[in-house]
Amino acid sequence: MFKGQFTYSIDSKGRISIPARLRRHVSAEANDTFVMTRGTSTCIDIYPLDQWLLIEDKLKNLNQFKPDDVRFIRTILQHAAEDKLDSQSRILVPQNLIEYAKIEKEVLILGALKKIEVWNPKIFEEYLKQSEETYEQIAAKVMS
Repeated sequence: MFKGQFTYSIDSKGRISIPARLRRHVSAEANDTFVMTRGTSTCIDIYPLDQWLLIEDKLKNLNQFKPDDVRFIRTILQHAAEDKLDSQSRILVPQNLIEYAKIEKEVLILGALKKIEVWNPKIFEEYLKQSEETYEQIAAKVMS
């Protein structure tokens, strides 16, 4: 499971390094391959290939005749891109995802259990401030 946060830079070609502490949790079945797509917040979701295949299985079970299901399938797949780690443990992030997440030079890489999230650090900070409830209040609700 992915956990922790890391601050890195994105290079001029749109490549980001996957931190070693996250890479060690990537299963051999993923074959160092990742699928990136638009997150449900203003971020990029990155899944190891084996975890992405589980997402695809869920997508296959959605109802192709329900407008919300179809819209979700279209949106998540429209923005999906696959890449394999290069020799320096980097992946190439498509420009459309960089623009969606408003990524500039610095990125916040966040371990989020089965996926990795990539954020503009300023947007992530604002996201954290938006909640009207404290961390303790939310923890009490979701963990009880």
